[in-house]
Amino acid sequence: MSFLDYLSGADLNESRRFFIGRSGLMLSGAAIALMAGNDVLAKGQKSKSAESDVRILNSALGAELEAIAAYQLGAESGLLQKPVLDLAVTFQGQHKEHADLLSKTVTKLGGKPVSAKEKYVFPTDKLKTQNDVLRFAAMLEKGAVSAYLGAVPIFDNRDLSKAAASILGDEAMHWAVLRQALGEAPVPSAFMS
Repeated sequence: MSFLDYLSGADLNESRRFFIGRSGLMLSGAAIALMAGNDVLAKGQKSKSAESDVRILNSALGAELEAIAAYQLGAESGLLQKPVLDLAVTFQGQHKEHADLLSKTVTKLGGKPVSAKEKYVFPTDKLKTQNDVLRFAAMLEKGAVSAYLGAVPIFDNRDLSKAAASILGDEAMHWAVLRQALGEAPVPSAFMS
């Protein structure tokens, strides 16, 4: 089975075995769940549940594109020292992976992925130090955690819920690492709200 067969909705169980068991290609469970999109479209017609899921995915995609732009701003600010700059670029790369997968999934579900804005409004006048940039990034990551936490239970396709939960975990790790870099408790409470 080829990758294109997988994306076109060929036997899902066979395709999962193909990716996980036989190939050297390592895709996360989130990637597999997002790209599955099995049985969500009926004979080329978007169902109401697929339309709802596409709206949620596009909201997540918009937030990922904003995060990519924010990390670019931080990287180009000249305020980040080498180890922190490397961290920002790594996190930006992970947001790019999320955005790419979300975009492909929206398309697979019959939707049109949102595009990045031409210009984002960030509080650049308040970003004077490395810590200011870290706090701004941490605020965005915390917002992403909250957004994915809200999205998980409302997907009609439960595979999409699992995938969103996986991305939520990555965003939570970003937030914890940024808090640690600021000298704050990386996990400030036992529950996320």
